Amino acid sequence: MRFLPGLICLLPLLSPLAHAELIDDVNDRGELRIALEANTPLFNFKKDDKLEGFEVELGQLLADELDVRADFVVTDGSDLLTGVESGKYDIAINHITETPALKERFDFSEPYSRADAQLIAQKDEPRSMLLVQSLTEEKPKTRSPVNLAIPFQKGNPAFHASLENALQRIKADGRLQALEEKWFGADAGVTLKQ
Repeated sequence: MRFLPGLICLLPLLSPLAHAELIDDVNDRGELRIALEANTPLFNFKKDDKLEGFEVELGQLLADELDVRADFVVTDGSDLLTGVESGKYDIAINHITETPALKERFDFSEPYSRADAQLIAQKDEPRSMLLVQSLTEEKPKTRSPVNLAIPFQKGNPAFHASLENALQRIKADGRLQALEEKWFGADAGVTLKQ
């Protein structure tokens, strides 16, 4: 019994080792917190105070597949990835491409789409190029294709597997293809990664 006070003092040091897996947190809350900027029409944007777009519908499909509610959080570029990294958001679906620098900070889903960088970069709002610029550290070249993927906190293999399985089911049954055609048509510079 005399070791009990010493053990209690060690508990705060052991807490990172006892960190719950992200999928457990998502299931306990009953919601998937999805960060996005809502400033890139067709991908994600607001229309009459309602979120719309390809990535909004993809996020809803993923949450449905995980059997939880989609909780979309509109944020800005300075909070988007830091919020995912800190656990404030579970994922970001915001036309993000996996880069070596981002791969050091996050785990990623398999790409859900391949898009021309010019399609993503808006002429009237350069901030929307933030994540595409992270790929090249300069303005994207015309028609440069980028793979779009979903970042989440590192070290969550069960969440990664659940997210991948959900994404694969959405691809396999044609829902992702239908979403692409709905928002981008056949020749809009977006192609699905199979």
